[in-house]
Amino acid sequence: MHVQEWLETVPPLAIYLLVGLVIGLESLGIPLPGEIILVSSALLASQHGEIDPFVLGACATAGAIIGDSIGYAIGRKGGRPLLAWLGGKFPKHFSEAHIATAERSFQKWGMWAVFFGRFVALLRIFAGPLAGVLRMPYWKFLTANVFGGILWAGGTTAVIYYVGVVAESWLKRFSWLGLVAAVLIGLTSMLIIKRKAKKAQTAHREPEPVGAGE
Repeated sequence: MHVQEWLETVPPLAIYLLVGLVIGLESLGIPLPGEIILVSSALLASQHGEIDPFVLGACATAGAIIGDSIGYAIGRKGGRPLLAWLGGKFPKHFSEAHIATAERSFQKWGMWAVFFGRFVALLRIFAGPLAGVLRMPYWKFLTANVFGGILWAGGTTAVIYYVGVVAESWLKRFSWLGLVAAVLIGLTSMLIIKRKAKKAQTAHREPEPVGAGE
């Protein structure tokens, strides 16, 4: 079943909690489809008034910030052995090559890697734990975490929601235009057919003989 179709069967409160939980766990370092859940929920909110986009965005933002903070604390305490353990549990996501790539990004960009990492699937999973492992000062991490979480989670919710609203409005408008066009085309075709039929009937009518009335 498609994610959005499944979400339609879930009560709004459960959707808020689900979005916050999935994004929180993903930010903590567990590879889950947080972005897919968020985008699907925001699109669903644009189609159903029961889901409040502001509450949805707030839950997504809270999950992102809290999850990243917990990931930072775990990474700071676990150190590099934690990355080795994660590599054994999730080799596809926490391979040595991926860890090396993420580490180079952190060394080059510092706290900006946490901020912009929100918008990159790989760094979104790594950001919290790796920042803790690399002993990034907490105030730098927290600043980047909060602003990145607000911009990514809140911004994604807002953009997808309003795109969904506009798309639905245009679809409705085009459906009405299509109906009007179909009616006009039908009436025009009917008039043309009637006119041609009348012409054909006139053309095939036999003329009266000359002098028949005398």
